[in-house]
Amino acid sequence: MEERLQKIISQAGIASRRHAEKLITDGRVSVNGRIVTELGTKVEPYKNKIAVDGKVIAVEKYVYILLNKPKGVVTTLNDPQKRKTVADLIRDIPERIYPVGRLDYNTEGLLLLTNDGELTNALIHPSRKVRKVYLAIVEGFPTEEKLDRLRVGIRLDDGMTAPALVNIVDFDRERNLTALEIVIHEGKNRQIRRMCEKIGHPVKQLKRIKFAFLDLQGVRRGSYRFLTPAEVAELKSL
Repeated sequence: MEERLQKIISQAGIASRRHAEKLITDGRVSVNGRIVTELGTKVEPYKNKIAVDGKVIAVEKYVYILLNKPKGVVTTLNDPQKRKTVADLIRDIPERIYPVGRLDYNTEGLLLLTNDGELTNALIHPSRKVRKVYLAIVEGFPTEEKLDRLRVGIRLDDGMTAPALVNIVDFDRERNLTALEIVIHEGKNRQIRRMCEKIGHPVKQLKRIKFAFLDLQGVRRGSYRFLTPAEVAELKSL
């Protein structure tokens, strides 16, 4: 996938984006031996030899992974308490990749990991309003009136939530449980759990089943797959 030359130089740690632009306009950057001075130039970083002042830069390969995180795994690369982390599930990936957002210890489901910091920042920024769909198993049988409180937004300790889409999927009268599909676009800490506790129906199980247009089809619990170039491009267009 082609990227702007100044972005490639910046992400290689050579210079800031603005300084990289000056390096280009000053004629200090070459692609396959040819000096490039136009800022809009795009190249594929892994198929071309990019040099600054004659020195070829090392371009890190971007990796994009969709992981089906199990319950009981920490969404960090290392844990002081020595609990199992998502890094333990991707040990065969040589690149150092990081979670896009987080799922708490007892939540399972879809988690993206990548070393593309720019995409990560874009996906977690509130202005993007990326949809995240959860399946929540809650205690009891919430009424429509209670669910409407979630649908219009509910006040938590750290402020009001944005309106959520909430639908009843199923219920189990014998076990006194209800399955809810909840769609949000925010990323407050333990948001779904706190929302449900607020209306008096604590979460017993929680699973993220979709992130934007991505789902868990074909990915077993504890396993992962690489995103396709088309999926990466679509994420970047959100």
